[in-house]
Amino acid sequence: MAARIWIFSVVVAVFLSISAFSSAQDLQIVNAERRIDLSSHIVKAFLTLKVENIGKDPAAEMLLAFPPTQIKNLAMVQALAITGKKKKKTYLPLDVKPTEQPDAPNDTGYYRVKFISPLGPGETVSLEVLYILTHSLEPFPVEITQSESQLVYYHDSAVILSPYHIKQQTTFVKTPTTRVESFTSVEPANRAGKEIKYGPYENRASYSYTPVIIHFENNSPFAVVEELVREIEISHWGSLQITENYRLTHGGARHKGVFSRVDYQSKRSVSGASSFNALLAVLPPRVNSVYYRDNIGNISTSHLRTGFRKSELEFEPRYPLFGGWSATFVIGYRVPLEDYLFEASDGRRYLNFTFGCPLVETIVNKLTLKVVLPEGSKDPSAVLPFTVNQELEVKYSYLDIVGRTVVVLQKDNVVPTHNVPFQVYYTFNPIYMLAEPFMLVTAFFLVFVASLAYVHIDLNIVRK
Repeated sequence: MAARIWIFSVVVAVFLSISAFSSAQDLQIVNAERRIDLSSHIVKAFLTLKVENIGKDPAAEMLLAFPPTQIKNLAMVQALAITGKKKKKTYLPLDVKPTEQPDAPNDTGYYRVKFISPLGPGETVSLEVLYILTHSLEPFPVEITQSESQLVYYHDSAVILSPYHIKQQTTFVKTPTTRVESFTSVEPANRAGKEIKYGPYENRASYSYTPVIIHFENNSPFAVVEELVREIEISHWGSLQITENYRLTHGGARHKGVFSRVDYQSKRSVSGASSFNALLAVLPPRVNSVYYRDNIGNISTSHLRTGFRKSELEFEPRYPLFGGWSATFVIGYRVPLEDYLFEASDGRRYLNFTFGCPLVETIVNKLTLKVVLPEGSKDPSAVLPFTVNQELEVKYSYLDIVGRTVVVLQKDNVVPTHNVPFQVYYTFNPIYMLAEPFMLVTAFFLVFVASLAYVHIDLNIVRK
């Protein structure tokens, strides 16, 4: 019996590998253009692909391949299908999910892109793909003084890693400044200003890979939030209370030597060029009761601008952050309940809020978002456009009896592209809104009765 099971599993594995191989041979990329933006510590890559079905059967999907050094730092992959030409172009979002392939060469990682409709034999489709990498810039040297600029390495391939044959391809790499210490030259390759061009290359076989290293200057703020805990507390009495606890660090080259405040203030463009001393948080519109503080107390170096579409909070930590330095602080604010809490057609209530981190151009290594529902809420469920870890907790606050249900959403490697709306649905009986007022009224009534009894009851044991 065991032998039969083993033979069956081998046959299935062979069948799957053959199917994967045949599907890869059924597609080819006619033209590919890749643009890599290294302007900040968040690497953004844009792919424009023209895919052709050269097989005999319709193809419903294709694969995107990534080397193991990138797959572990991959924060997001998005794909759009392009229809129409020039001014009549339309972009349709495609379903993109991570997948595994048997016998992947050199631990290659894959994402599966599903076409809107199967691609028939001889047909072509144009796609635009965006993928974002974090922690992909390696500081070198790893330690710098206050007066030195920050230099980093970027590792990639001159050609696009793909399971399909690519007839023609070109890669453009954009650097923050014109200072490029060195870059690997794979002919034809040239550099002009802030841009390095690799290609065009023709007729590259599947899984072709030509490693390149670019050593360049990047003094953009390497703001990394090691851990962010956002708590959204829903009160049916009129507002949402948001509390955000940050543990921020500078993820660039570590600072060595002493820090001179005089040089930093007088020669800001030269001394401490890779540091940062100001941050910008994009908050919801109509915020109120905003505060910014740390373990010492309130921090007054902040400025709030409110608007109809968004609010912006500019603030400064107590000290500038150099490589390896960190700071902890808390931001809190309130927003009107009617802007974010709604009632669904089935009678359930749902919160519609923004996921992610409000800080601009920031990487969050670990994000925990807690939605505290009113006491008495039942059947909570969260809806997000990407995968997160979900669990439920119970929190006790003032005058709570059974506690409040807390929906906990946790995700690692979060970037600004994750700042999209999400929903939390739950059922709630309005009678529970009277629980706390009833408890307060009852408490005051009992105190009044006790006081009245104390005044009128004679506790003397001797008759007057």
